[in-house]
Amino acid sequence: MNNKLLPITYKEMLEYGFEQPDFVVVGGDAYVDHPSFGTAVISRIVDALGFNVCVLPQPRFDNCEDFKRFGKPKYGFLIGSGNVDSMVTHYTVAKRRRETDDYSAGGKQGKRPDRAITVYTKLAKEAYPDLPVIIGGIEASLRRFAHYDYWSDTVMPSILVDSGADLLTFGMGERQTKEIVTRLANGEDISTLHDIPGTCYLAHQYELPTGYAECASFKKVSEDKISYSKATRVQMENQDHINGKVVVQKQGNDVYLVQNKPTRPLYRAELDKLFDLPFTRSYPAIYDKEGGLNSIQEVSFSIIHNRGCFGGCNFCAITMHQGRFVTSRSHESVVKEAKQIAQSPNFKGYIHDVGGPTADFRIPSCKKQVTQGLCPERKCLAPTPCPHLEVDHTDYIQLLRKVRAVEGVKKVFVRSGLRYDYMMHDKNDDFFKEIVKHHVSGQLKVAPEHFAPKTLEHMGKPGLGLYDKFQNKFYKLTKEIGKEQYLVPYLMSSHPGSTLKDAVQLAEYLAKHKIRPEQVQDFYPTPGTISTSMYYTGLDPYTLKPVYVAKDPKEKAMQRALLQYYLPKNSQTVLQALKMVHREDLIPVLLGSKKTKSEINYSMNSSKRKNAPVKNWQEIQKRNKKMQDEQWRKRK
Repeated sequence: MNNKLLPITYKEMLEYGFEQPDFVVVGGDAYVDHPSFGTAVISRIVDALGFNVCVLPQPRFDNCEDFKRFGKPKYGFLIGSGNVDSMVTHYTVAKRRRETDDYSAGGKQGKRPDRAITVYTKLAKEAYPDLPVIIGGIEASLRRFAHYDYWSDTVMPSILVDSGADLLTFGMGERQTKEIVTRLANGEDISTLHDIPGTCYLAHQYELPTGYAECASFKKVSEDKISYSKATRVQMENQDHINGKVVVQKQGNDVYLVQNKPTRPLYRAELDKLFDLPFTRSYPAIYDKEGGLNSIQEVSFSIIHNRGCFGGCNFCAITMHQGRFVTSRSHESVVKEAKQIAQSPNFKGYIHDVGGPTADFRIPSCKKQVTQGLCPERKCLAPTPCPHLEVDHTDYIQLLRKVRAVEGVKKVFVRSGLRYDYMMHDKNDDFFKEIVKHHVSGQLKVAPEHFAPKTLEHMGKPGLGLYDKFQNKFYKLTKEIGKEQYLVPYLMSSHPGSTLKDAVQLAEYLAKHKIRPEQVQDFYPTPGTISTSMYYTGLDPYTLKPVYVAKDPKEKAMQRALLQYYLPKNSQTVLQALKMVHREDLIPVLLGSKKTKSEINYSMNSSKRKNAPVKNWQEIQKRNKKMQDEQWRKRK
């Protein structure tokens, strides 16, 4: 185990000191040796076990020659597509090709194929047909069952079927990978490694284990949306490492996908050991010639302190990937990493984040989870907090204070998600005060996602009233310390359950509270979430009740425009939406005009007054800015 970059070329392999790799780790991203990148984590774990490891980042995919770069690996390939699903990397929610790729040198697109896991696996099999291929990472993990694929608008079988891989690891993968590579090296055949928690494999009916939960077959879920919805529930309810069952799904003629029970998450000592591996926190110099890597900029001076999230938002894939059971690193481990960061020659004194999936989660949501697992049929926080929920920020406060005290650190920010409802259920204000005073970089990002009650319910988010209380408390504490700080809410349009009336209700709330979001997002139906199941089926998988889904491009454009009602380019679309739901009373509120409906129609459509709306909007923006300034003075 060396404290230098692992080899990515044949020459580097020889310089590293070996002539044949035991394993080749294939990744869809440019190689970054940092614990935020899955390829780096898996390759470092295998390296630490004493194996010879080479990394094959972004191999050519027009032929299999790159998979022969190091010669034939002794034991096999470990393949991932990168930190993000390759289809999300390539396409916007409107299915337009993205212009840049932050995970490729110089931000250049085209360095990886669509559906990278499937393409890479077939190329590896073409290069060495007899070698085992194990797939993992976000793309493999979330496509392990038959799943709705937004980009093709079809239901696809398990990625194990399409790719031809021998074994799939789901979740973070460290524990499974250790067992897989060790057993392969001990001479076991890949076909016998079917007893490892956190893995999936294909089997015949006579090979199925006992005591499994079965969900509807690929054929059935692709033809019947009620069956798809029921299958989603079975899958979601068996993702806990304590009470989850083996899940089986028929994929074809006598071919079954078997998902073993989820593996036990890494606990504190194991997480500490993982982050103590000799990551160089850098990338090969060859990438500098191509323009460097944007993907490392933010994480270079950020620290991951936890894993898992018991929030359970319906649109989030964490439940199916990291899981809902929260684990965290020790203070000593985090402080050690902060000291390493502070010694970096490029460090300016600012640690950008001490966070994770949800920054302020350090412990499981209740003691029951440790021995009995998570409740499969209810959420810990929404729509109301579970009576057993334990809210305690004491440990996180102490951790942040220790990181702030590291020599060379000027400021420590918390930029990954803070769960505002969890904060509001804390009977002690110490954490809230600490965050406002020490850890906000002018703007605090939180994720209410919407402000219409029905939509929030389908998102699995808490009700509206709690955010109002949080907002008032934030500005009260901000005023007390004499700082100018603002809340930046993350908002989402067209989520399943959001009607045009709900979108108008959201816009009305935003206007009332003088909130002007600069960035908003449309709901993106990616594999492995409850919301994607609702998007495809139009059903709630837990109740089988119908859920409204906005799929018409015109309506989706209206819902999105309402989030940014104040922009001149959105005025006509907003007006159209208000007329459709008969909320003309909001025209002066959202469009800033006292004109009648007929007068507004005239000003929008008259070719003789093409410039009038623009001039009008310039006046409106000036007035809104003045109102915001007055509001700020009142708060101070």
